[in-house]
Amino acid sequence: MVSCMQEQKITVLQGNRNHEGKYGHSRIIMILCMVAGAMILLMAAGCVQQQGAVVPADNGTAPLKVAVTILPQKQFVERIAGDYARVIVLVPPGADPHTHEPTPKQLEDISRASVYVKVGSGIEFERAWMDKLSGVNPRMTVVDSSTGIQLIYGHHEHDEADAVPGTHKNTSEEGAGSDPHIWLSPKNAKVMVENTYQGLALADPLHKAEYRANTDSYLRDLDKLDADISHEISQKQIHTIMVYHPAWSYFARDYGLLQIPIETDGKDPTPKGLENLIRQAKAGNITVIFASPEYSTKSADVIAKEIGGSVALVSPLEEDYLGNIRKVSSAFIRGVSTR
Repeated sequence: MVSCMQEQKITVLQGNRNHEGKYGHSRIIMILCMVAGAMILLMAAGCVQQQGAVVPADNGTAPLKVAVTILPQKQFVERIAGDYARVIVLVPPGADPHTHEPTPKQLEDISRASVYVKVGSGIEFERAWMDKLSGVNPRMTVVDSSTGIQLIYGHHEHDEADAVPGTHKNTSEEGAGSDPHIWLSPKNAKVMVENTYQGLALADPLHKAEYRANTDSYLRDLDKLDADISHEISQKQIHTIMVYHPAWSYFARDYGLLQIPIETDGKDPTPKGLENLIRQAKAGNITVIFASPEYSTKSADVIAKEIGGSVALVSPLEEDYLGNIRKVSSAFIRGVSTR
């Protein structure tokens, strides 16, 4: 009987061991699954962190890559963002924004840009290339710096009555027929700078407060520039300027000037047109004809010779916006004899 009991006890113990063996095996499998799941989660978290580290728009470690169309905008961005931005200029020094085409290197740069600040006023470069530039980098934030600016519409004619376009529309919509040179007005530049700030602050909220302070400082500089030019032109009683390329319509509108352009729709004047221009220059006591480095001075030279004057080069596209506009204003004042 004892043997039977011992045999039964042994059987029970073996059964328990078998049960524990099965249970232990399942437990090991469960632990291994939990460990594997944890490893997968850790790997996934690492990928997310790695992807976040390469996005330059808001991580605060790498400069914001900002593309602009023309050189004056470079100063706008750099005065707002300082060292927090690296600026890519699509129309380089000496190039004409009416005809320039982006290079392969520029397209490569655009593919890595976080922000594109476009002029937005119908400038030919943007009308021809903006869709393609956006297609190269669909994630890029595009800022229209012309928003809120009253564009000038109309064509320039070789007639004093039409020297400054008189058809204005309160809109910032791009399109053919608008004068694209909005940045040449300090008042417009203030609007462009504010729009640029809004775009940069959206792309890089980490430095928004610094961008705001820098923007306000630059706006004060533009206010002073505007006030100085207004005072000087009023004091000297300047009324008329003659330019080869009609880029200064917004400047003329701000300060009550009459702009007489030599070129019409990209074409030099006819002999009859030249005679009319010479007559207007003499009537306005003009002694200097203004041309741009980006264009031919042939027609300007002819007129200057006939009036016993000279040709001066003024660029609408210099990088130092504040210094250039002040220099151009002084040149306009010197270019007209007061009565």
